[in-house]
Amino acid sequence: MMGAHIVRRWIPALVILATLGGRMAAPALDAQASRATVTSPEQFFGFQMGTDRKMARWDRIVEYFTQLQKESPRIKIVNLGPSTQGNPFLLAIITAPANLARLDRLKEVNARLADPRGLSEADVRKLVVEGKAVICQTMSLHATEIGGTQMANELAYDLLSRRDADTLRILDNVIFLMIPSFNPDGQIVVTDWYRKTLGTAYEGTGLPWLYHVYAGHDNNRDAFQTNLVESQYLAKLMFREWPPQAYVDHHHMGSYGARIYVPPYAEPVRPLADPLVWREHSWYGAHIAYKEEEAGLSGVINMAQYSGWGHFGFHWITPFHNIAGMLTESASAKLATPLYIQPDQLRGGARGLPAYEEQTTFPNPWPGGWWRLRDIVERQKVSAWATLDLAARNKETVLWNAYLKASRQTARGAAGTPAAYVVPAAQHDPLTMTKMVNKLLLQGIEIHRTASPMSAGSVSVGSGSYVVSLAQPKMGLIRYLLGRTFYPDNEYTRDRSGAPIRPYDMATDTMFEFMGVRVEPVDQPVDGPLQNVSTDIVIAGTVEAGPAGYVLDGRLNDSFRAVNQLLAKGVAVTRVDRAVGKLSPGDFLVPPVPAGTAESVAHATGVDFRPLNAAPAQGTHGVKKPRIGLYQRYMGGNMDEGWTRLLLEQFDFPYVTLRDAEVKKGGLDACCDVIVIPDDSTAAITGERSAEGGGRGRGPDPSSVPPEYRSGIGREGTDALKAFVEKGGTLVTLGGASQFAIDRLGLPVRNVTAGIPSTDYWCPGSTLRAAFDTTHPLAYGMPSQGLVTFLGNSLAFEIGASDHSEDFARVVTFPARGLLESGWLIGEGTLANKAAAVVARVGSGKVVLIGFRTQHRAQTHGTFKVLFNALLQ
Repeated sequence: MMGAHIVRRWIPALVILATLGGRMAAPALDAQASRATVTSPEQFFGFQMGTDRKMARWDRIVEYFTQLQKESPRIKIVNLGPSTQGNPFLLAIITAPANLARLDRLKEVNARLADPRGLSEADVRKLVVEGKAVICQTMSLHATEIGGTQMANELAYDLLSRRDADTLRILDNVIFLMIPSFNPDGQIVVTDWYRKTLGTAYEGTGLPWLYHVYAGHDNNRDAFQTNLVESQYLAKLMFREWPPQAYVDHHHMGSYGARIYVPPYAEPVRPLADPLVWREHSWYGAHIAYKEEEAGLSGVINMAQYSGWGHFGFHWITPFHNIAGMLTESASAKLATPLYIQPDQLRGGARGLPAYEEQTTFPNPWPGGWWRLRDIVERQKVSAWATLDLAARNKETVLWNAYLKASRQTARGAAGTPAAYVVPAAQHDPLTMTKMVNKLLLQGIEIHRTASPMSAGSVSVGSGSYVVSLAQPKMGLIRYLLGRTFYPDNEYTRDRSGAPIRPYDMATDTMFEFMGVRVEPVDQPVDGPLQNVSTDIVIAGTVEAGPAGYVLDGRLNDSFRAVNQLLAKGVAVTRVDRAVGKLSPGDFLVPPVPAGTAESVAHATGVDFRPLNAAPAQGTHGVKKPRIGLYQRYMGGNMDEGWTRLLLEQFDFPYVTLRDAEVKKGGLDACCDVIVIPDDSTAAITGERSAEGGGRGRGPDPSSVPPEYRSGIGREGTDALKAFVEKGGTLVTLGGASQFAIDRLGLPVRNVTAGIPSTDYWCPGSTLRAAFDTTHPLAYGMPSQGLVTFLGNSLAFEIGASDHSEDFARVVTFPARGLLESGWLIGEGTLANKAAAVVARVGSGKVVLIGFRTQHRAQTHGTFKVLFNALLQ
């Protein structure tokens, strides 16, 4: 294994070579003098970054960056705001002092190159000369992937303290936007857990809970929906304020393959980005790999493992922002504890690496031995520096290509079809439509609104509709967020046997389909004057009192939030069960309330309080404040539980967390009317290790965590849940957890997707058409026809023979054919005419089986109401 001294000597060695070629030798002496004025990480933290069993904690890292700003004129620290749990979320801007002095002007130049519409070529060339390459790099988005945030301290120090020619070139020609930790909360949690377990049998093991309190490892899936505040900060930075020419997200991967993956991606590619983006991936990646080899660092692979079609996280969405969005993935140690790896434990088998042996993209395999955090820090620092170095050496090319990408994408959008997407003002849920428009604005997409009726060829566009033209730089991004998407089915996405290869996460991330918003493609530009929408749209609901009170539209997701606020204030709310006059099933009725109450709720939620002239004499039921229990296990936590928790809080649903001990002791009716078990396997829920029919495989190894964090409700908890339902409670199971309810509560229901070979049935994260029985309370407020988000582990149901078939209701059902809206679906006959959601009466209570991701990552607004209705039944 190569020592740390090799990396430390690499860049100064280049200075010596340059000096021999005719450069003056003075910068080397200046570098030594400068280092004395800037505190090194070793001086500040008391150890070298990456030292065995040592981790710098985020609060101390914040102090270190604060001190660096005091000591160096090359850095500006910006606290972008509090993280989810209130910690500082830092941006470090590192560049030459002269650049920092005119940062506003350089930001303006950068923005004009990112959207050069209206500029002449001569104007662009002047901006290219004046501008600086903007490079953004983020560290340790996944908090257990600790190397990036540790490395960031050394990288900053080197950039601030050195005065050699390579460093000065970077500082002069690059504005470096560094996020030292993309997940400060998780960094603290992981550091504290590691220190707690240090010296025990559990040293270096994973956490019992999610390291991002809501998203866990899923936080990098949030770039296009921006539910998390950390995602919002970076989206605002990169997509609106400082669009960089290149972006690198530094990660870790598994321990038993290559030592570090660097760009470019493997196949398949996701089309519709400008071709220069993919060429830039190869350009940057080759330079990074070259510098890794030059520094004597083995085990470097590129063009493998990570495909060009991935989820719309930050490093995969950025190519469609005309940014060379990339990632590195370093092999993991056991956090900061070294890991010994035998040569025969190293393996290939991933995309582009069929065997662990030398190949053109992997010319120097690592032979095995001790693998340390310091090895990760070294490789990541070389990759980060190499990215800056390439941009600095080629500043004019980088900026000119930013112009080319933006202008060419605009031209493609203007020449192609559709010409635009229209978001009609008339929507099933207009408030959700407004949320979608705001999400698009955060992506930096240009949006206009019609002030009067207009036309797009033969298509009429109503007043108040939103128009998103494709003739703009982010054409490819718009196409994927607002247009149907089909995952490729070809030799890159199937193995030699013909079996499909799982996409990296979802087969589609179509925002409008997830959110249940109607979007219409039009082949002609919208004809007429349009108003530019430049800031977030804020809607405050109106209030008009009627003699009997108010009506809240049951089709609006935010009506549930309004109802929860009213119930918290002690207001009696009823719900409509039968259509009467202008009232529809699912509408909420609110009696006259004290002055200001309706106004405050309407203002907070955007929901209109419409006048109720007379309350129906029958066909309604009272709505009481729900008592919700949400099951939360240990063993690493459950991301679906975290997202569900976030969703409940976003819509003001009160809930209590139920862990194993609370479930096992029984008497659950004393605390809860509804209990929700998020998507999970039966093995993980019960704590059993064996795989079970229809579940999601083996549960976690309980020996990997301390006894107090070994999860599972066991038979006691199962019996307690059954008793809860039989006494009148409602058990809601999401996704794979429905198999637990089917098996352990003895329901005559079969999951039709279980046990089918992937060559016969395959649905890896797609949107599918479905029918909703809107007369059933579980589907109140839903459209009769809609879309559900269906994942590989989602369930579809067939109700078996029973003496009490009347106790079962199919509420969401797939059609006979034509199921796929976006994504990838093989074998639609498996799902044809089957139920996606079933309600089963058990004793005095009921079990709600929701086989699809009704609340997937808090993104699928179009089906939130299925869960919300279950909570308010």
